[in-house]
Amino acid sequence: MTLADERIDRLHALARKAARAGHDDRARECVRLARRIAERNRRSLPRRFERFTCDACDSYLRPGRNCRVRTQDGHVVITCECGTQARYPYE
Repeated sequence: MTLADERIDRLHALARKAARAGHDDRARECVRLARRIAERNRRSLPRRFERFTCDACDSYLRPGRNCRVRTQDGHVVITCECGTQARYPYE
């Protein structure tokens, strides 16, 4: 595991903790910083981190609080409060 991967994991934990505490701006900054680190080091974000962040507004998504989760024909639709939708397949 590289230093970049460790920082991304740490920032994911900090973003989750900040979102739980209600500090949405702090969580958003952690998400932005993790994305910048991943881009700079040509790393992909972990799937768990990628699925709980909005691509448009960089907010950390918490179902029922700032996003809506629905299942449709073979995929999950996550709608952020900014209006952006993400679709992920499931079996």
